[in-house]
Amino acid sequence: MSLSPLRIGSALARHAALLPTTLFALIPFIWMLSLSVKPPTEIFGSPFALIPQHWGAYENYSKALHAAPLARFLLNGAVVCLAILVLQILFCAPCAYALAKLKFPGRGLLFGLVLVGLLLPHQVLALPLFILCYKLGILDSYAALILPFIVSPFGIFLLRQSFKSIPDDIVQAARLDGLSELAIVWRIMVPMALPAVIAFSIFSVVAHWNDLFWPSIVIKSRDLMPPSLGAAAFRNVEAGSDFGPLMAGAVLIVLPLLLAFILAQRWFIEGLASSSLK
Repeated sequence: MSLSPLRIGSALARHAALLPTTLFALIPFIWMLSLSVKPPTEIFGSPFALIPQHWGAYENYSKALHAAPLARFLLNGAVVCLAILVLQILFCAPCAYALAKLKFPGRGLLFGLVLVGLLLPHQVLALPLFILCYKLGILDSYAALILPFIVSPFGIFLLRQSFKSIPDDIVQAARLDGLSELAIVWRIMVPMALPAVIAFSIFSVVAHWNDLFWPSIVIKSRDLMPPSLGAAAFRNVEAGSDFGPLMAGAVLIVLPLLLAFILAQRWFIEGLASSSLK
């Protein structure tokens, strides 16, 4: 079936508007990748060129991996992000189910508090959370990086919206089959809302993988630094003005997030779309 000239013109106009925006967003990543493969003499050389005349990729990436414990930083980030994500889903899914499918006094008020939590930036709560971690004696530990984030207002909101799109008849049928409310959450609701869970997982991992503010407050030991804080320490202590290894380290830190998003892109978009239906 042939497309009409009007539809073709509309599609070309959309792409013409999106392409410059996409290129503008990609400029920092392209610049970072270019610097990571350049030798020091070409980083600030003239004329400007994205592709180096002499490749320094091996030296830069080798120095990034050996001059600082980058592998340890990446492992710390994986442990912290995975622990936060698992605990967030364990807490957020039952809360979202209660707000979406159960009727009880104060449900609207509780949902309003969730919306208020969405409006509060994490920096506002940094001081009381720091005092709490100090009182519990968990500063400079994995627990200090994980515990303040196990309840996510955004996770509750996103999963609630997705759960509301699931017909109530399915929930009633599960109850007639003898399933408890928690069993309904984990055996019915979460599998049916898997795209929304994946979308939230990407948001959560990206946010905590890139978080520099909170780790810089509670972490002092180098062996516990996540990637963002480790990159800052690498810049200040090891790399100095040697931007090639610094950019190589940044590429290695960003690469896991990029791969995860590419692999989960379809479910990510589907999850956001399904959560916006209700």
